[in-house]
Amino acid sequence: MASEHSLDISAKIDLQAFKDAIAQSEKEAIGRYDFKGITYEINYREKEKQLILLASSDNKLDALKDIVIARLIKRGLSSKALEELKTEDASGGARKATYKIVDSIESKEAKKIMAEIKNLKTKASAAIEGDYIRVKSKQIDELQKIMAHIKSLEWDAPLVFENFR
Repeated sequence: MASEHSLDISAKIDLQAFKDAIAQSEKEAIGRYDFKGITYEINYREKEKQLILLASSDNKLDALKDIVIARLIKRGLSSKALEELKTEDASGGARKATYKIVDSIESKEAKKIMAEIKNLKTKASAAIEGDYIRVKSKQIDELQKIMAHIKSLEWDAPLVFENFR
């Protein structure tokens, strides 16, 4: 039996599932009647960690975003993985929306998570280690209590609980 148990809280997303969701979104948009004869584009830039949606109007842009989010959710990813940076006019009277792919917990939010863990007044210890928060405890029950509490709160990042041992 392990003398100390641990749990990692991060915001990593499954990149392959994300790419698959984008590919499925493109296929769905091709098949939809309301996109026939209309200029639109779904562009995933992996190196910049951005998703760019381009459509002829705001309504079509919203429809594209809905398609992408529905596909992300179907693949088990959170809609919080996309953070809208800006919506602007593009050439030819089109509209362009740029989204940042959120795959890490920002330090400000990590500190809030740490404060929540401390407020529970358990015997668990938590530490920020790079892109994740490691929580350690001698009892698994305490880790489960912490996990349930953190899941019940609203966070900006799509939190993932992993390496539970």
